[in-house]
Amino acid sequence: MSDLATIRRAVRDLADPKRAAVLQGFFKTGPGEYGEGDRFVGLTVPQVRTLVRRFHPAALSTISRLLRSSVHEDRLLALLLLVERYRRGTPADRDKVFDLYVRSFRWINNWDLVDVSAGAIVGSHVVVRKQLLRWARSSHLWTRRIAILSTFARLRRGRFGDTLAVAAALIGDKEDLLHKATGWMLREVGKRDLAALETFLRRHCRRMPRTMLRYAIERFPAARRKAWLAGTAR
Repeated sequence: MSDLATIRRAVRDLADPKRAAVLQGFFKTGPGEYGEGDRFVGLTVPQVRTLVRRFHPAALSTISRLLRSSVHEDRLLALLLLVERYRRGTPADRDKVFDLYVRSFRWINNWDLVDVSAGAIVGSHVVVRKQLLRWARSSHLWTRRIAILSTFARLRRGRFGDTLAVAAALIGDKEDLLHKATGWMLREVGKRDLAALETFLRRHCRRMPRTMLRYAIERFPAARRKAWLAGTAR
């Protein structure tokens, strides 16, 4: 297994300062923005995935230290290494990966980091709805995003209860990134069971943030979308 210094050196060898500057803006790293203080070195996601293939299986202790890096691509690599360990691991290995992931929420601190890992690890693990709802009430934006995105795996299997429960808990959230993520998951419910989505909307649409509602009904016919946005749908 490779040590931490070797993995970090491999990331730095692929650094691209010009791309890093673009990523700093794209991921909103300025003062007061959601990614404030994050630091990029300029790797693409395919480059990071190449490093996953090179360094899997890294020791959990190494991944844990890599995940605490101030460099975004280090943390992305750490999370993708965790996903790979979870995917290929025994039940005991998966429990260890899950435990490390949950202990590391504070470092899973941008939307791409959540989106590549929450469903694959938390969504594939046995997590009771009560725990998801506790995360949905967290003061940490990214823990709340983990709560809703981690329901995607069960949603794909036709189990919508967790998605709808967490979505209801996030109705009053103030963050646009949560409005988009929650609307996205509701839209996925509707792709599989339109009646379940419309039942949810009838109950909650008057309190839903506009962005959340728009994302949820994005695939509706135009007339139906207009009705929901106007509050006249039945």
